[in-house]
Amino acid sequence: MTIKRNDQALRPRAGSSPTAGEREILRVLGRAEDVGGVGAQILVSVGTAIVEGRLKPGDDLNSVELARRFNSSRTPVREALMTLEREGLVEIAARRRPRVRRLEIAEVREIYELRSELYGLVSRRIVARCTAGDLEVLGRIQSRLEEAAAAGDLDRYFWLVVEFRNEEARLAGNETVRNVLDSLGIRTLQLRHFSLSLPGRIETSVDDHRRLVRAYVEGEAELAAALTRSIVRRGLAAVERSGWTGSPG
Repeated sequence: MTIKRNDQALRPRAGSSPTAGEREILRVLGRAEDVGGVGAQILVSVGTAIVEGRLKPGDDLNSVELARRFNSSRTPVREALMTLEREGLVEIAARRRPRVRRLEIAEVREIYELRSELYGLVSRRIVARCTAGDLEVLGRIQSRLEEAAAAGDLDRYFWLVVEFRNEEARLAGNETVRNVLDSLGIRTLQLRHFSLSLPGRIETSVDDHRRLVRAYVEGEAELAAALTRSIVRRGLAAVERSGWTGSPG
């Protein structure tokens, strides 16, 4: 499969509707109503570029250049970068230019371990409480996943996977679990996008999600939980096989 990529690192979108990725970042940060401000534009443009791999771990983030690109003062730039630092995507050190943070492999493993267990719980709750009508929502997202996979559209496929997972968390009806998943922040998105960008991962992922939807429809709670944990663990295994260490070089 040929994967389509957009290598333009930062894409100011003044006057344009936010992309799926930008909407998700604003949602996770609780700033969905703030899409029009220049600070939000900087935040989502830099954040989405990091998540989608157009900005790489270790890349410098020049605040002067960002201010010029977004036609703003440096104050909104600093505020956006500080927000991304709190979310674990940016590193700001004294007397050094901000840069894209490198996630250490130990932290990556911890994040994936937690997500695996939480989504196992989500899947069991979906089977226990959801009607056939509820599950049709996941089926429709799965159809769009199949289309994006067939087109080799990595970014579209990835954000549809995020939509699928968000819908699962909503259907599970446990706000505490949903909030914990969101609290992992947008650094989780960076890892998940990177994993799906690796050779063969989209094909495996779309098949795994197809089997998961079938388990939901057939009311197989333990099978669904096992499949969803497997999906998360496959993602971690792909990151580990890539040689990711979180360190330079």
